[in-house]
Amino acid sequence: MTTATELPSLHESVAYVRQSGKPTAAEVLREARTAGRLALQPRCGVGSHPQMSTLLRDIEQHAAPDVLSVTIDAHTRLGRFDHARSVLDRNPADLNGYPLVTHGWRRGRELNEAVRAPLEIRHGSPDARVLFRTAVAAGITSFEGGGISYNLPYSKDVPLRRSLAAWREVDAACGELAELGLVVDRELFGTLTAVLMPPSVSLAVSVLEAVAAAREGVRCISVAYPQGGHAEQDVAALRAIPLLAARHLPAGVEVHPVLHEFMGVYPRERAHAEDLILYGALVARYGGATKLITKTYQEAYGIPDTRAIIDGLHLAARANSPLLAGWRLDEARIAEELEWILAEVDALVTPVLDSGLGLYDAIAAAFADGTLDIPFSASRHARSAVIPGRAEDGAIRILSAGALPLPRALRDRNTDALRTRPTDLYEALTKDIDHFPRLFGE
Repeated sequence: MTTATELPSLHESVAYVRQSGKPTAAEVLREARTAGRLALQPRCGVGSHPQMSTLLRDIEQHAAPDVLSVTIDAHTRLGRFDHARSVLDRNPADLNGYPLVTHGWRRGRELNEAVRAPLEIRHGSPDARVLFRTAVAAGITSFEGGGISYNLPYSKDVPLRRSLAAWREVDAACGELAELGLVVDRELFGTLTAVLMPPSVSLAVSVLEAVAAAREGVRCISVAYPQGGHAEQDVAALRAIPLLAARHLPAGVEVHPVLHEFMGVYPRERAHAEDLILYGALVARYGGATKLITKTYQEAYGIPDTRAIIDGLHLAARANSPLLAGWRLDEARIAEELEWILAEVDALVTPVLDSGLGLYDAIAAAFADGTLDIPFSASRHARSAVIPGRAEDGAIRILSAGALPLPRALRDRNTDALRTRPTDLYEALTKDIDHFPRLFGE
């Protein structure tokens, strides 16, 4: 296990990044946005160091993504570094990601130097302090997660106050790095539990994490949103992100909308899966996303191989084609969705921000009483009383709001859209989750 005393100082890590001459993730995102081009990033991560290096090199050589991922294994995510070491020594293939802390920051630098694209750490840690310091020492300039989004979807019994305090230290370190001249891209995992996520719930959590990060000095924030499957609703949600940033974040904080391609049940037929991949890429482009996290045609079968990752990147890149500039959506419908999304987010975050409590205490208290909530949470620290549903047109609505402080007009709009659903809740949710395979007749 890497300890704090074995790590280079933040000053030394900044010097390493500067000397490398490699662009940071924040610089790459800014360049893509300025050029009006959708930046692409795959998911990838294996336990073996040589195999991880080869995987990154192969993806870059054959698909040239803008940002590359180092997905972290489950033991490291939970701080079980000794377990990660045991599995790594026995059989690295048994790990579901790369154990960076166990491999150490020097090997992390080897990964960083193996490719031209900046790396991002993707994980799921309620307490990412050791992992973050190791990543910074490795020269990695993008780090995903937050005290809500990397706790409630993943962990059963980590109190929010504990995860928020740990992530406050991560954000404070990012603020210190920014003062030293290194801006780390902090990507917020608005995807949450990924399945049937109402846009306002995703965005409300991201707003609160973004406010917390900005207060600690974070200068670059990527707000990731999960594709729900309804084009106008998803485009509206992406367009809401800069508006919410202008409303809640201080000047000088750079904000990038990010779309996660659909994270629910994928079609099994390759052609159908590729239709969905291109559809998501177009939604990202027309929603004004800076970056797209891509998927593959093998999603229905498990972890994709390298060829599928490369093919998925090539397909998603087609969204940047000038030939698709004429693709049009219903702008009136987008404007209507945007108005309602902003109203719902405001109803959720304003009581927290205006509570008179400290932000972290207010967030924990809101989840305790259900005025903040997420569906299908693994954690006992969220009520999971919010029940989503998919309307006939494919948009995701809120069937049951639980204790969310949504005004009557917002509640009625959601329930009215879901009146034609099956009365059996299990049947209805199964149908909603299987939306795309059913759409393709699979």
